[in-house]
Amino acid sequence: MHSSPAVRPLASQTQRCGVTTALLSVPICRVDGRMMASDGLPNMGTAVTRVLVVEDDPATREALQFVLQRVGGFDTTVAETGGAAIAAFARGGFDAILLDLRLPDMSGLDVCRAVRRESRIPIMVMSAQADEVDVVVGLELGADDYMVKPLGTGELVARLRVLTRPVAAEDASIVTVGPLKLDPASRTATVAGEPLRLVGKVFDLALELGRNQGRAMSRQELLRAVWGPDFGGYERTLDVHIHRLRRLLADSPMGAGCVQTVRGVGFRLDA
Repeated sequence: MHSSPAVRPLASQTQRCGVTTALLSVPICRVDGRMMASDGLPNMGTAVTRVLVVEDDPATREALQFVLQRVGGFDTTVAETGGAAIAAFARGGFDAILLDLRLPDMSGLDVCRAVRRESRIPIMVMSAQADEVDVVVGLELGADDYMVKPLGTGELVARLRVLTRPVAAEDASIVTVGPLKLDPASRTATVAGEPLRLVGKVFDLALELGRNQGRAMSRQELLRAVWGPDFGGYERTLDVHIHRLRRLLADSPMGAGCVQTVRGVGFRLDA
């Protein structure tokens, strides 16, 4: 009579700086040394989307790579440090970056900043909930989404798919709101002829508000239009980007007050 293979849970916690931190809330186990998932999510088959995973903890890195490849169907490359992440990104070919904010050689915020200077590639940051200030800064630097550890398998895969889905062709007409001009074709903005640096989702948010100039748009409407109908991310994402947009407009002839909060509804862009 043969005994069943030994099954042991994949370590889901690690000791770092004397504090035990949860990594992944993923029912993964090892059977005879091989990783297996038991959450019922299907293996999506051949990978078509390349994700750069930036995480220094070996156990988390291994679990993330397994989940993204075997459950999500992504092709993954891992980087253990910020320097390695920037070097890997420079070689190109990635469709998204999954970025831990706590790295041994530099802050994940520095990685986010370096990437955003060169590319609009989707960036999802991940960290402990206690790092909320860093998360807000990361979103202001251009990160597209945020997840709190422990990371749920289904949610992680679903949100990465939202970030990496093909973008439908959009109206390329220049949007004018008073002295503000937004060109979706070149993704450039000017105020009274002077360049205004709007990047990533901040540009997309300004464009959506501009296309609906003078109309109060609900929070749900803006989230669907800018982040997609399946977005289930960090609840303060919209507020952070509105704040960032106001700060960028504050020193221009438009002024921060052109982005109005409509109580009980959402936001409105006025000339």
